[in-house]
Amino acid sequence: MDVLETSKSLDEELYSRQMYVLGLPAMQRIQGAKVLLSGLQGLGAEVAKNLVLMGVGSLTLHDPHPTCWSDLAAQFFLSKRDLERSRAEACQELVAKLNESVQVCIHTGDLTEDLLLDFQVVVLTASKLEEQLKVGTLCHKHGVCFLVADTWGLVGQLFCDFGEDFTVQDPTEAEPLTAAIQHITQGSPGIVTLKKEAHGQNFCSGDLVTFSGIEGMVELNDCAPRPIHVQEDGTLEIGDTTTFSCYLRGGAVTEVKRPKTVSHEPLDAALLQPRVVAQSPQEVHRAHCLHQAFRALHKFHHHNGRPPRPWDPAISRKFMPLDQWLYFDALDCLPEDGKPLPNPEDCIPRGCRYDGQIAVFGAGFQKKLSHQHYLLVGAGAIGCELLKNFALVGLGTRGSGSVTVADMDHIERSNLSRQFLFRPQDIGRPKAEVAAEAALRLNSDLQVTSFTHQLDPSTEDIYGDNFFSRMDGVAAALDSFQARRYVAVRCTHYLKPLLEAGTQGTLGHASVFMPHVTEPYRAPASATASEDAPYPVCTVRHFPSTVEHTVQWARDEFEGLFHLAAETINHHQQALTSLADTDRPQVLTLLQAVLGVLRERPQTWQDCVVWALGHWQLRFCYSIMQLLKHFPPDKVLEDGTLFWSGSKRCPQPLEFDASQDTHFLYVLAAANLYAQMHGLPGSQDKTGLRELLKLLPLPGPQDLAPIFANDLDPALASAEFGPEQLKLHEALEFWSVGPHLKPLRFEKDNDSNFHMDFVAAAASLRAQNYGILPANRMQSKRIVARIIPAIATTSAAVAGLVVLELYKVVGGAQSLGAFRHSYLHLAENRFSRWVPHAPAIQTEQHGLRVRMLLYGRAPLYSAAWPPEKQAQHLSLRVTELVQRVTGQVPLPGQRVLVLELSCEGEEEDTIFPPLHYEL
Repeated sequence: MDVLETSKSLDEELYSRQMYVLGLPAMQRIQGAKVLLSGLQGLGAEVAKNLVLMGVGSLTLHDPHPTCWSDLAAQFFLSKRDLERSRAEACQELVAKLNESVQVCIHTGDLTEDLLLDFQVVVLTASKLEEQLKVGTLCHKHGVCFLVADTWGLVGQLFCDFGEDFTVQDPTEAEPLTAAIQHITQGSPGIVTLKKEAHGQNFCSGDLVTFSGIEGMVELNDCAPRPIHVQEDGTLEIGDTTTFSCYLRGGAVTEVKRPKTVSHEPLDAALLQPRVVAQSPQEVHRAHCLHQAFRALHKFHHHNGRPPRPWDPAISRKFMPLDQWLYFDALDCLPEDGKPLPNPEDCIPRGCRYDGQIAVFGAGFQKKLSHQHYLLVGAGAIGCELLKNFALVGLGTRGSGSVTVADMDHIERSNLSRQFLFRPQDIGRPKAEVAAEAALRLNSDLQVTSFTHQLDPSTEDIYGDNFFSRMDGVAAALDSFQARRYVAVRCTHYLKPLLEAGTQGTLGHASVFMPHVTEPYRAPASATASEDAPYPVCTVRHFPSTVEHTVQWARDEFEGLFHLAAETINHHQQALTSLADTDRPQVLTLLQAVLGVLRERPQTWQDCVVWALGHWQLRFCYSIMQLLKHFPPDKVLEDGTLFWSGSKRCPQPLEFDASQDTHFLYVLAAANLYAQMHGLPGSQDKTGLRELLKLLPLPGPQDLAPIFANDLDPALASAEFGPEQLKLHEALEFWSVGPHLKPLRFEKDNDSNFHMDFVAAAASLRAQNYGILPANRMQSKRIVARIIPAIATTSAAVAGLVVLELYKVVGGAQSLGAFRHSYLHLAENRFSRWVPHAPAIQTEQHGLRVRMLLYGRAPLYSAAWPPEKQAQHLSLRVTELVQRVTGQVPLPGQRVLVLELSCEGEEEDTIFPPLHYEL
C-alpha cells in the first residue's frame, strides 16, 4: 500500500526488538501509515495498544458510544470514572501515552466516504453487519485495507480485504538462505558447488539468488538475481558463465525473496463463499459453522435490537495476510462434558466491571477467581500482558487472594515498544514494582505484590515452603530455557499448576502443566544445550566459520582493547608482578595491543588515528599473514587431508582502502574509542578523517614487530624478556606517571558512543578475511546482545491463550482432554491447539531405600539392613531420622521434605518420582 511520506527518523533503540522481526523497509512503511480504528470495547483496546506500540504514523479512534460496566471486563483504558463518557474520548489520552511519536486523535461523526479516503487502513470492531458492508464496500472501491474483528464470549472472528492486487514484499519471516561457495565452473550452464557445511540448505529449482564476496569470478558479485536449478548432487546451475573470469576462492550465494500478490474479495462477496484459514478438514467445517453462527448473531441483533442474553436458548506488506476469514473458539473453557453449564440466573449482569465475564462463566466462578493466589514470574512483554489480563479478569482481588509479580530486571528504553505498562519516566526503575503499580491503576481492587529478587537456587530462602504453600498456581513469562526449567522444577516440587508462554518474532506458544494430569515441562534438549554456551576459544580466534564467530571475536576485541587493557595499565604494578606467572603471555599480548605502533601516550586525535590504522593492519593483514606462515593454504595433515578443509576456512589478508566504508568506519570507531579511553576528545568529522588518512603512511611489519612477535608467535610469546619487552616495561613505567585510563564498559543501545560501530565493523572485516558473509550492524547487535526478536502482537496473543487455560485451572478441570497447548506463527497464518501428553506412570513394585534429596546421599532406610538396625531406625519420626542420618534439621518454616526413592538391585538409570513428605 502507499503510505504518507514521513520526515521522522526511525528510533532504532525504541523499536530494536521489532526491527529484527519486520526489517527497516516495513518499519518505515508502518511509521508513515494512517489508521482508523472504530469500536473501542475490549478487542478495540487491544488493537489500539498494539498499533501504537508498533509505531504507526497516526491512529484515529472512533466510538461515540458511552462507557458501560461490561466494558471494564476487558477494556483496560477505561475505569469507573469513565462511565457514560464516550469510549473514544475516554481512551484517547491513555492510548497516546503509550508512544509519544504516534499521533492519536478521535473522530466523533459518521464513517463517510470522504473520511475513509484519508486512511491507508480501516479496522472495525464490535460493529453491526450493515456498517461492515457499507464501510467494506467503500474501502474496496478506493484501495483502502479493510479489517473486521469481533468476539462473542469464547469465539472470535477476523476478516481482511486488502484489495484485488495487494503485493506482499516479504511473504515469510525466515531469513534468506545463504550458503558458502566451494567452486564455480566456467560454462553454460555454470555450476556452483557449495561447501560441505552448506549441504542441506533448502534451495529449490526456480529460486532467485545473488552472489557476494567472490574472488576471481567477480562478475557475479552483486549481480541481478539469477534463477537456479538444483541438481541431484546438490550443486546449482546458474546460467551462462562462459565469458566470466576464472573462479579463485570464497564467496556466498544468497536467496532473493520474491514478492507475492494476493487478491481479496469485498466483504459482501466473501460472506457468501467464505475462504477460511484452517489446518484440517475438521477445522474447516468448524469454521464454516462459526461463520453461520456469526451471521445468525447479526441477524438476531438486527431483528431484536439487542444481542442475545447470556445462555439464551435461542442460540445453539510484511507476511501473508489472511485468505480471508479466520475463526477461533475456546469453547473448551466451558464445563467438561457431563457437567452442567452455568445457570442463566448466575450469569445476569450485576452492575460491576466483570459483567462481561460473568455472562460467560457465572458469578460463582468470578468469586473463585477473586480468591486465587498466583505468582507471575517475569514482568517483560508477556508478563505485562499477563498482569493486565489478571487485573481485568479479577484474579486475586478479594479476601486473601493476591497476585505476586517477581522480576529482578530494570526498565530500559527498548522495553517501551512492547511492555505497555511502562512509560519513559519509568526507565531505570525495577520492572516488578512499576508493573504492579500500573496494574493497580487498571483495577484498584487487585491485591498485587512485587518482588525484585530473581527466582533461582540462591533465593530459595525467600521463595521457600511458606511462599509456595500460599500459591494456587504459577505463570511463567521468562526469556531463557534455564529459568523456565527452574521454575518448572519448583512447581513440580510443590505440586502447583504452571502456565507458561514464550515468543520469538511472530512465533509464539502457550502451555499448561497440571500436577497428576499432564506431563511436566521439559525444555527442548537442543535449546538448553546451546543456550549461553560459549564458542570454542580457538575457533573464534583462528578458525571462524560462522558470522556468530566473527561477531564474538569483535566483541572480545572491544573488551580486550578498551576495557581489560585499561584496567591492566591502571594496575600495572600488579600486572607486571604477574608476568612471571603462567598468564604472563596473555598479559603481554593485551598490553602490546593497546600500545600498538605508539611508544608513548597519545596526545592528539591524530595519535589515536595512527594507533587505529596500525591496529587495522595488525588484525586484518599482518596477523592473517602470520597465521598462513604457520599453516599455509596447501598444508596437509598426516592422514593426507588438507589442514584448511571442513569447517576450517583458509583466510586471506586484506589491504587497507579508506574508500571502502567498512575499512574507514573501523578506523573512525577505533580511534574514537582509543581517545575516550585516554580522556582525549574524539571526532565525528568523516571528511577530515579521510583527508588525514591520505597523509598517513600505512605501518609496515617493522612498525608492528614488537607487538607482532608476542601477539602471534607462541614460541616468542613464552620467551623471557627480550629487548623489545624491556621497552614495553619502560613504556608502562612512563604511562604510570599520567592519569588513569578510562575502562569502557560495552553499551549496545547508545548509537553515538561508537561501541556497536566498532563491533560491527570489526566483525565485518573478520568475515571478509575468512570468506564469511558479513553481518550488518543490526544483525551484529542482535548477535552480540543475544536479542530475541519480538513484537507486541505475538506477546498479547500468547498471554490471551494463557488466560484461557487459567479459566480451566481455576474452574477445577481435572481431565487431560480439557487442557490445550497452543502454537501460532502469525507470519504464515498458522495456529494450532492440542491436548497435552499425560504424565508417565510407573506401577512396578520394588524393595526401596529412602534417601534425602536435600540433605545428602546417606540412606535413611533399607530393607537389606539386619533386623536390629531396621528396628533402631523405624522407631524414629521422619524428622528425627533425617537429623540422625544427615546431621541436619529442617529449616524454620519448612513444610515439606522431598525424599528420593531408589531401587536395590536395579540399573542406575531407573527413575522414580520424588516423595513429598509434609511436615
